[in-house]
Amino acid sequence: MSKNISIGEAELEIMKVVWKADAPITSLEIGTAVEEKGWKKTTIATFLTRLVEKGALAAQKQGKLYYYTPLITEKAYKKSQTRNLIQSLYGGSVRDFAAALFTEQNLSEADIRELQALLSDKEA
Repeated sequence: MSKNISIGEAELEIMKVVWKADAPITSLEIGTAVEEKGWKKTTIATFLTRLVEKGALAAQKQGKLYYYTPLITEKAYKKSQTRNLIQSLYGGSVRDFAAALFTEQNLSEADIRELQALLSDKEA
């Protein structure tokens, strides 16, 4: 999916839990997974409602519980956010983005080999 959905940091924590689940997940299960955040049930419910409104999640009521499933994959979301970052900060230049990564980050030899392999695959 190529949806361009804006997800806030706290909402992203909820999405990570939903993405990790192998099946539809309830708000109670989500709450348990993020309990270290100290969020109240109402806060989690607000995040879930926003994510449904944004089109990131589907909610299906079964009995008294709502079950949530992602409408966008984690991979598609990351791809969309990376594209937005490159466009907004680097004027769409992947070269400038890569140059910034290479000059600002300490890359290990293994990182460099992996990146070289990616570039070689792209060239082939």
